[in-house]
Amino acid sequence: MLCMKNPCLKDDKIESPLLREDNKDEEMTKSALAAFRAKEEEIEKRKTEVREKVEAQLGRVEKETKRLVGIRGELEALTDPMRKEASNICKRIDIITRDLKPLGLHCQKKEKEYKEAIEALNEKNREKGQLIGKLVELLTESEKLRLKKLEELFKNI
Repeated sequence: MLCMKNPCLKDDKIESPLLREDNKDEEMTKSALAAFRAKEEEIEKRKTEVREKVEAQLGRVEKETKRLVGIRGELEALTDPMRKEASNICKRIDIITRDLKPLGLHCQKKEKEYKEAIEALNEKNREKGQLIGKLVELLTESEKLRLKKLEELFKNI
């Protein structure tokens, strides 16, 4: 810019201190720009390397995942018949358990009713026994009284 404004400065042999300073600044700017570009290229190169490594690793992971899926399928094919039978049996057990609960409660209720009925029966049998005992007593006394009266009648006759 300085050379354009001052035509006298265009002479190669004449260099002013300002021009030298501008050249130094320009060289420093160019070297800084070159260093910056070199750093950017190095960063891009590293990015590319990292991206390639990641993609390679992802490829290996995908292969291993597919392999594991295949192995899992084989294992399920091996154990599947047993698993279905076991599952069916477990379902049947659950159904029977659900059916047993109300039956157990019903059975307990009936057992309680049965015990109460037996207790009532025993009570009635005891009462019957007592009444039979009283009846036998009364009949015995009644017979004694009749026999006494008969004897008195016989005596009177």
